[in-house]
Amino acid sequence: MKLDLSFSEIKNDLPASIVVFFVALPLCLGIALASGAPLFSGVIAGIIGGVIVGLMSGSRLGVSGPAAGLAVIVFDAIGTLGSWELFLVAVVLAGVFQLILGFMRAGFVAYFFPTSVITGMLAGIGILIILKQLPYLFGWHSDFLGEEAFNQVNGENTFSAIEHAVSLMSPAAVAISVVSLALLVIWDKYLTKAHKIFQLIQGPIVVVLLGIVASIVLAQAGMPLQADQLVSLPVIDSFEAFKAEMAFPAFSEMMNIDVFTIALVMAAVASIETLLCVEATDKLDPQKNTTPTNRELKAQGIGNIISGLVGGLPITQVIVRSSANIAFGGKTKMSAILHGVFLLIAVFAAATMLNQIPLASLAAILITVGYKLAKPAMFKVMYKTGWEQFLPFVTTILVMVFTDLLTGVVTGLAVSVFFTLKHSYRNSYQFTETVNEEGGARTHHIVMAEEVSFFNKPSILKKLNSIPKDSKVVLDFSKSKSVAFDVKELVKDYLDQAGSKNIKVETIQFQQ
Repeated sequence: MKLDLSFSEIKNDLPASIVVFFVALPLCLGIALASGAPLFSGVIAGIIGGVIVGLMSGSRLGVSGPAAGLAVIVFDAIGTLGSWELFLVAVVLAGVFQLILGFMRAGFVAYFFPTSVITGMLAGIGILIILKQLPYLFGWHSDFLGEEAFNQVNGENTFSAIEHAVSLMSPAAVAISVVSLALLVIWDKYLTKAHKIFQLIQGPIVVVLLGIVASIVLAQAGMPLQADQLVSLPVIDSFEAFKAEMAFPAFSEMMNIDVFTIALVMAAVASIETLLCVEATDKLDPQKNTTPTNRELKAQGIGNIISGLVGGLPITQVIVRSSANIAFGGKTKMSAILHGVFLLIAVFAAATMLNQIPLASLAAILITVGYKLAKPAMFKVMYKTGWEQFLPFVTTILVMVFTDLLTGVVTGLAVSVFFTLKHSYRNSYQFTETVNEEGGARTHHIVMAEEVSFFNKPSILKKLNSIPKDSKVVLDFSKSKSVAFDVKELVKDYLDQAGSKNIKVETIQFQQ
């Protein structure tokens, strides 16, 4: 794989990578918490997703790390296997399976997702980000920062968590949230246009720094933010502390059918989520670059092998981090790699300071990302394209909000397939009818489509059954490159039965 590194856009990539780092840090910790895994495992996965997968990937702007969509699978898998070390074996095997998928060129699956569904997924993610961060704006730790599913691990759901947060709002957190959101809006709409310095220094970086100052001032004033209202990065201040956080796979117990089953499930789900994210990221990319999907599967496979070997969570490409990277000016893969480097530095050198960051500040940043993904103008554009685009788009969003990402995408895909089948039903053949002037007999000329699939069977059968007695039928397959077995069987049956209605049937290039 070519590493194709470039520092030509470092003035854009560096500030974007810092923003992605601040977004990724609490997500890594939160996803580890929700997965029932050691907190440090989320940070390890974030570092490897940034540095290793970033180096190997062909994606210009995609950012990888631990994924919220795998949290429930990981939680159940650790319980099933009964050991974190044994679960790490499954992570390594999942990476091997992904590597195999990449060499088998399975990445083509990504191209089967319709634009309407991918656009709906982006808008749905945007709405979910906003809804899921609202509790943090009010200062209540509802669950974890990166959860995507409607029903949460702690028994709440998306809307009950917001209601609960409002009833328990923290004035200090609300004040930080309001100032953070106002600053981000002013920075984006006015300051960046006023002077180049405001383009170089990203608003989210200033918001985080002000959040740290506010946290320290509040603590000194005797009104400290609660521990669950702040980032909680493990503090590693010695080699012994570092060793205590590390874990390694128990390969001596790997010949367990549950390990292989869990590895296959994780590889499948992680690959699908990655391919969806690749399509979505390419759609957001201002330059509209196309990511090589098979290379991406290989990169993710290598990332998961290494993550499992050193005690990390499974990795996918993640739309929240990727969209934040794009929204705040990332230009090349250096922004993803640098964010992983900053995570590594944070573990050893800055944990105490970073633990002063209010989650309310980070939630404000994520909400601005969510708004950019789900702008009202997008809904207007999709509505104007017609129902065949708008209905899968809206369905994907609604199902995502009330279930989870994969269910939403699958449902939206089903709606798109319905319209495809509808068109296939209508476009099965071309039909002309002529009348014999001498005897008045009718000839029905049916020219079959270029590709005749089993989806065309109902409309062809309906047409053949509508032909009256004492007629002539010409079934013309001269334009057909392929004919499904089901349709061939249908034609054979019709040839056998046509005599009973005194229907003469002529076939052209029909191969039985």
